Amino acid sequence: MLDADSEVPARLIDHLIELRSRLMWALAGLLLVFGCLMPFASELYDRIAFPLISQLPSGQRMIAIDPAGGFFVPVKLAFFTALFIAAPWLLYQAWAFVAPGLYKREKKLAAPLLASSVLLFYAGCAFAYFLVLPAVFHFLTKFTPESVQMAPDLGKYIDFVLVLFLAFGASFELPVALVILVLLGWVTPKQLTEWRGYAVVGIFVVAAVITPPDVVSQLMLAIPMMALYEAGIIASRFVAPKKVEATPEA
Repeated sequence: MLDADSEVPARLIDHLIELRSRLMWALAGLLLVFGCLMPFASELYDRIAFPLISQLPSGQRMIAIDPAGGFFVPVKLAFFTALFIAAPWLLYQAWAFVAPGLYKREKKLAAPLLASSVLLFYAGCAFAYFLVLPAVFHFLTKFTPESVQMAPDLGKYIDFVLVLFLAFGASFELPVALVILVLLGWVTPKQLTEWRGYAVVGIFVVAAVITPPDVVSQLMLAIPMMALYEAGIIASRFVAPKKVEATPEA
């Protein structure tokens, strides 16, 4: 029989083997999606660039300052798109690794939170692409002087778009963050309601910091975040720990 001292290293080795297996499956899924997207990297970039190209004068295009930018930038976009698409698979591998160590109640709460966080991140990115980017580029091109010809670099453009996607995707996680804070007992739904005024000010400050320096994008981030804050308050009321009242002794 194995003694207690030998069982601990054995369990540790089992966990390391399981971790390696999950990492390999996650990497294999990511590389598979990336390989499928690579032949369409140029078309993918054209689609991502459409919100800006549609606002430029007819016949005007982007430029590539870096001689290799025309190749590496679409490849970079294909990789981040693969990461975006494979996110549920990657999170599933992480969940499969940690789930056996969770209690039944923790599993019951963690699974909806994980699914909600993925859906909200996707919703934030979609909101940025279909609504924010066209509005921002329309605003910027309208205020560009006639004597200035806009010729954006394709590398800087994709960096700008990826940062905007990350900002909106992360900001849309606000309801999940509030629910987690309530579950941890750090705040209560009542406190979140009372702090609504401070939250609005904080939301506008965050929107001003992480968005481009224009009023349009700031408002288009701040307004959904205020609605998501209210949604977080409502959701937190369903998961808030119930207080157990002490019964008086006879």
